[in-house]
Amino acid sequence: MINLDEGVVIPVDKPRGWSSFQAVGKARAVIRNTYGIKKFKIGHAGTLDPLASGLLIVCVGRATKKIPLLQDGDKVYTGTMVFGATTPCYDLERAIDAYHPFEHITLPAVEEAVKQFVGTIEQVPPTFSAVKIAGQRAYKYARLDDPTAVIDPKKVTVYDFEITGFQPASTTHDKLPPIITQPVDAPQTGLYKNPQGVLPEGLPQIQFRITCGKGTYIRSLARDLGVALGSGAVLSDLRRERVGEYTVDKAAKMENLADFITF
Repeated sequence: MINLDEGVVIPVDKPRGWSSFQAVGKARAVIRNTYGIKKFKIGHAGTLDPLASGLLIVCVGRATKKIPLLQDGDKVYTGTMVFGATTPCYDLERAIDAYHPFEHITLPAVEEAVKQFVGTIEQVPPTFSAVKIAGQRAYKYARLDDPTAVIDPKKVTVYDFEITGFQPASTTHDKLPPIITQPVDAPQTGLYKNPQGVLPEGLPQIQFRITCGKGTYIRSLARDLGVALGSGAVLSDLRRERVGEYTVDKAAKMENLADFITF
């Protein structure tokens, strides 16, 4: 029998396409079905976007009291940023809204530009995020294209920004496909339903490994790095590898949660 008074921390490897809420719901269902416990506290220590994969820390019972401490842990992310295109949410949850110059982007230029994003920096979180504006989640304003939604910059810490791979451009700006704009009155699918952004082939891109502190948005780093390079950028892939002392290589897969959750 589980002793929920003691609580338990469950590191989960969240798949791409799952929301953090869905992952917590899966853990809740496994505990209910396996142990017959109907009522207990459960939550997670830091949202991971649906289009990202990797480590999500789920806390059960008394361990939910550890959530604030766990959220303060440093994080490690790996992923891909693509230059020459932008989306309103800085990842592929929305379709491309603009192309930008990219033929000038080289590995030395990127390596020089990332230096300004290491240390304590000011960052504006994405409008498509859970940050609150006047008591409401920012993504609620973003869904309505509300121009009054303004998020104040905040200080975050990036300890290391390593470029682990670089792919130069293999096309030119004049050969990119036309941008398909969605009619204003088109029905909205809602946030995080299905990825709409499809990146054309041939744009320059980097693979990265970033170590950062609490509250850092990698999507915003992609946006800002694109601007610093005189272009635009979008986060096309993201995986959270570590939170504090927890690492994704020791986390449970969603399909074997029942085997992992043993007390």
